[in-house]
Amino acid sequence: MAGMSQARTATVSRNTAETQIEMTINLDGTGECHVSTGLPFFEHMLTQVSRHGLIDIQLEAKGDLEVDAHHTVEDVGIVFGQAFNEAVSDKAGIVRYGHAYVPLDEALSRVVIDLSGRPGLFHDVAYTRPRVGDFDVDLLREFFQGFVNHAMVTLHLDNLKGINAHHQAETLFKAFGRALRMAVAPDPRMSGTVPSTKGSL
Repeated sequence: MAGMSQARTATVSRNTAETQIEMTINLDGTGECHVSTGLPFFEHMLTQVSRHGLIDIQLEAKGDLEVDAHHTVEDVGIVFGQAFNEAVSDKAGIVRYGHAYVPLDEALSRVVIDLSGRPGLFHDVAYTRPRVGDFDVDLLREFFQGFVNHAMVTLHLDNLKGINAHHQAETLFKAFGRALRMAVAPDPRMSGTVPSTKGSL
């Protein structure tokens, strides 16, 4: 990393026949979030990541929603992963690991992340209904898969309890934000070194 004194930011664009996306993130932000995807529930989830992760997010996404929300949700995950990987740089001087338990009424989720340099998604979530409003909750896994593949992280997502599918999803996204916040935090005892015996991540 060029130095913790420098803002860890990135802007990534993705333009395909299915989606047109531009995203800017700041890992050292205040949780300011401006997102437009055409999918209000998904925007609500992304706002949770921003607010609880203290990651500033600017996102403009246009996708073929007349076909399905799948391409938009997955591609936002891809772009977020690419931006995260660029912003976190070589990972020198950071904690590397993050975890969080987050409740919302009856729902409880646990998220654990390792900025390992290796993509791996371990997703144990059984939503109690297939849709929140008109949003297909199966697509949330596609968001996380897209993120993991391009952020090059190991991510464990477990919904431990829940009756309300909205609450299940919201606890996951809040915990995801909190885990990211912990993992990218500066570790003063690392003195700018990479937190791995390999010397790189």
